[in-house]
Amino acid sequence: MARTKVLLLGASGSIGASTLDVLRKHAERFELVGVAAGKRWETVLEIVREFQPSVAAVTHADSAKKAMAAAAELKDSKTEWLLGGDDHMVTMARELDYDVLLASVTGAAGLPSVLEAARRGKRIALANKESLVMTGPLLTAICKKTGAELLPVDSEHSAIFQCLRGENHDEIKRIILTASGGPFRTTPIADLKNVTLKQALKHPTWDMGPKITIDSSTLFNKALEVIEARWLFDVPRAKLDAVIHPQSVIHSMVEYVDASIIAHLGPTDMKIPIQYALSYPNRIEQAVPTWPWDRMSNLTFEEVNFERFPALALGFDVAEAGGTLGAVFNAANEVAVARFLREEIAYLDIYKTVRKVVDQHSNIEQPSLEQVLEADRHARELASKSV
Repeated sequence: MARTKVLLLGASGSIGASTLDVLRKHAERFELVGVAAGKRWETVLEIVREFQPSVAAVTHADSAKKAMAAAAELKDSKTEWLLGGDDHMVTMARELDYDVLLASVTGAAGLPSVLEAARRGKRIALANKESLVMTGPLLTAICKKTGAELLPVDSEHSAIFQCLRGENHDEIKRIILTASGGPFRTTPIADLKNVTLKQALKHPTWDMGPKITIDSSTLFNKALEVIEARWLFDVPRAKLDAVIHPQSVIHSMVEYVDASIIAHLGPTDMKIPIQYALSYPNRIEQAVPTWPWDRMSNLTFEEVNFERFPALALGFDVAEAGGTLGAVFNAANEVAVARFLREEIAYLDIYKTVRKVVDQHSNIEQPSLEQVLEADRHARELASKSV
């Protein structure tokens, strides 16, 4: 059986590390043919030593210089190095011989390579949610034209994808995303104005990076997932919903027109959705322990309080509007969260900033990539000044 050729862009983060674990475990099934990262050139060097891909790229200029010196010392390596510049990822996506692009470069930097893979009709294992949040109309149109596959790697969207497998999409009543509710699920709403940075960075369930931790406290993360789901599963806003599920055992659910609900639950290990996207339509063994029954003995659900979490309500509106509004929403949130992390603005100002930028935007329903990137740029400029 020929091995599936994998191009991994964004190798130095947690998704990259989990992907490499999958490739190690199933070396007989998968072959790493290309790898790229930004600043962490040492990680790329170790990957080259172990996997010997055809091409490796380090996009950050200063890191590329260090990688060049270190790569010269590798003995008998046939890996071609591309050093300095995000355009190298586009080159790899456009020219390399691969079957699946594992896209985990965050932000707008990951967009062009994803679009290039889509134009080639490749399978895209998507861990870069910005690709759909920012360019949902554009990316999905390209995929429909070329036959490219978009398979989600986010745990929530992989759960939905699996709940939809084999079902008639016309029979979907609701796609239901679950959210833990973060650290302020029960905090009196009047007290949210006093939330400190330290409090916001203390998630009750997960140990994550600062950006996603803040997004989880405001439910901006769930709003972004709603927008992503709208394009990934080609459903209108009326068929999208969310529920608070503090235990985070059920990753997402789909309700059908006959009132049946199919839910996806299991260990919270990213190797599972990564592997599923690589091996689909097959399921293959993964060394992840099954959760004990006592972890699933007390599952609770709450309706979303949109007064507490206005970001999610805005996310539903943005999903319905489509166009360039997703890029604006994402960009404004990134800037606002960064400002909060620098303690330039208050906690509630994150939403106020995004709301103000979104309200000022003139939406373009069928944008080009250039229009998306310009909307992103302008939103960042506005958000850096707004309160």
